[in-house]
Amino acid sequence: MEPRYRLRVYLLTALVLFGFGVLLSRLYEFQIDKRDFYRNQVPGNRQITVREPGIRGTIKDRNGIELARNKRQYEISFNLEEIHGAYRLQRAEDPTIEREQSEKGMPRVGPETDIVEIVKARVIQPLTDLGLERDFNAEKLRTHYKTHGGLVPFVYTRDITYEDFAKFAEHSLDIPGVYLNVRPLREYPYKALSCHTLGYLRQWATGDIPEDARRQYGYQYVGDDKGVAGVEATLDDILRGSEGWKQVVKSEKGKILGETLVDAVDPGIGAEVTLTIDAEVQYLLSNILRRAGTASGVVMDVETGEILAMASVPDYNPNDFIPSISKEKNAEYETAKIKPLIDRAISRFPPGSTFKVPTALVGATKGFATKSYSCSGYLSYGSAKVGCWIAQKGGSHGGLTLPKAIQQSCNPYFMQLAGSIGAKGMADGFAMLGLGEKTGIPLPNESPGLVTGSRTWQRERPNAKVTPIDMGFLSIGQGNALATPLQLCAVVSCVANGGRYYHPRLVKRAIAHKGTENEEVIKDEPRLKVDLLKEGMKASDLNLIREGMRMAVNVPGGTAGRAKIPGYEVAAKTGTAQVSKVLDLHNAWTIAFAPYDKPKYAVCMLVENGKSGGAVCGPLVHLLFRGLMARDEGMRLPLHPLEPVVGNLDPIKEIALPEDVLAAIDVSQDDGETGNEGTDAATAAGIPTEPLPDSQTVTPKPTITPEADDEGRVTKPRKAPPRNR
Repeated sequence: MEPRYRLRVYLLTALVLFGFGVLLSRLYEFQIDKRDFYRNQVPGNRQITVREPGIRGTIKDRNGIELARNKRQYEISFNLEEIHGAYRLQRAEDPTIEREQSEKGMPRVGPETDIVEIVKARVIQPLTDLGLERDFNAEKLRTHYKTHGGLVPFVYTRDITYEDFAKFAEHSLDIPGVYLNVRPLREYPYKALSCHTLGYLRQWATGDIPEDARRQYGYQYVGDDKGVAGVEATLDDILRGSEGWKQVVKSEKGKILGETLVDAVDPGIGAEVTLTIDAEVQYLLSNILRRAGTASGVVMDVETGEILAMASVPDYNPNDFIPSISKEKNAEYETAKIKPLIDRAISRFPPGSTFKVPTALVGATKGFATKSYSCSGYLSYGSAKVGCWIAQKGGSHGGLTLPKAIQQSCNPYFMQLAGSIGAKGMADGFAMLGLGEKTGIPLPNESPGLVTGSRTWQRERPNAKVTPIDMGFLSIGQGNALATPLQLCAVVSCVANGGRYYHPRLVKRAIAHKGTENEEVIKDEPRLKVDLLKEGMKASDLNLIREGMRMAVNVPGGTAGRAKIPGYEVAAKTGTAQVSKVLDLHNAWTIAFAPYDKPKYAVCMLVENGKSGGAVCGPLVHLLFRGLMARDEGMRLPLHPLEPVVGNLDPIKEIALPEDVLAAIDVSQDDGETGNEGTDAATAAGIPTEPLPDSQTVTPKPTITPEADDEGRVTKPRKAPPRNR
């Protein structure tokens, strides 16, 4: 073939291939990309898939009492695209509104369809005739239409009763684009009870909609609410039910005609979560904490590490956030002087003399439990002197054994013990006891605390070196030492049960429902972290620590006499830590376990700005153990919905016990712990005594309910006055 003919063949072939390419690309555009658009142009009925969100699983206490559940909620929603389409069937032009828009950074003014006027003309008047009209936010409706069109329904109101539902159902076919839905609504029946543990939800947002939603769900997309606090957040994946869908038949005019029953999948139910919390004990603890202004407390089962109660004051009502929170209530929470959304049970605070217990435990693993140290009223670190509380009364303790040092809370004893252990031994030993690291409890924003020499401490102070005075202050819970009430409760639980440290457990089990079968996604199994008797500690040495805590409550001269209960032996250790010398702020602590012979409960109490661990927290521990022991003897504890409290930081010198109780116990001995011991020396040594900033101050942003604006306010026409005849 001649070259000129060959060139023509090549050109012809290229043209044919190019034409086929253009044809195929157009076919792809019409049949794939714009398939739904052209299908909608074809007259006749069509099927559209509607997404239905899953049903959230319930959260129960250990005895099956529902703490978070779902109830029915009736809502009226608008399909704005359908309302717009019905409007255009009767009118040639849309009402418009002049709006400022931005294009490539340049502002311009242009008209756009005013969906608000369309809704008023097509929908509001019929709803008014039915008595179902409500004020709404017009600007939010415009934004919703521009963002979602008809994919996501606009929720007009959830403020309707079952009677309204029945009335609307009779006339729903007369209002195109307006629908009544029945959806599950989260409910916390006991209000503020265990609110920090449960958390709350946030409505699904625009960013939660997948990119292919319009193709997959042609009529409407309703997303799943999301947990943003408490176990609602950490267990969100298993609490959410699987999505469902159904196909609806839509006429050529866009009206829903009915539902097919062949292609439909019911929404799934999320996992049923059972907490280790005992609702009655939680109610008891929460009410006791209300005797203080700002406080937190933890109760644990010493044999399993299960948390029976964990509360923090001030608190909040999680129902305020469901389905969204009002601007007024949100402002109330945000401007509160003491932030109610912070869970103080897992936040870090200076622990004071409660750290003498873990120091004793670490010392026992090193073989120092039987060693005696002498107290002359103070201990010198170069030019700095750290005093003992008894020195303020002009005395000294002299030679002390470990039980006596715990009973009388002697600073020099434990500072010398820390010196014998050494910096690395203290850091490693405290880490073994879960201090300076997170416990792993399934709650967001848990603080790891702070232990001098630990990895967290080194990250926050990369160039700092651990000095002997650092170890001294760590042993008495001053200086840089920080811990959470949960961490200290786990430590005292270890002392009570014979040296076994269990990871604190908040979730007892979780059962996921998969068809006709159930799957245990979280098993009911205690998790042992360490057994101190296998780490070098002798049982007899542990008994010395236990005996010291018993003496602190039951022997004259102890610091925890107010925790004593007639008929039972309680073991405890108090602590008072100075938080701010300038503001004269203190933290009062008491950690305890009971009964002494057969321990069952471990307790930690913290009161912010309490002036004395023994005089402030001791009575709270006393009241808590009285309730627990009464229940063990067959008395049933009360359980009711709990209203939230605001809290305060007013100084508390003492929490009074009833006179008959005081007569039965010995409270003549002051605990002596003003929290001032060692503070001046810490300042001189360059050790800060102010609490370090904590991540707990950052709380998730809730969904705020928009208020009705002037455009969205419904004004009913006045009836004409009757004419005189």
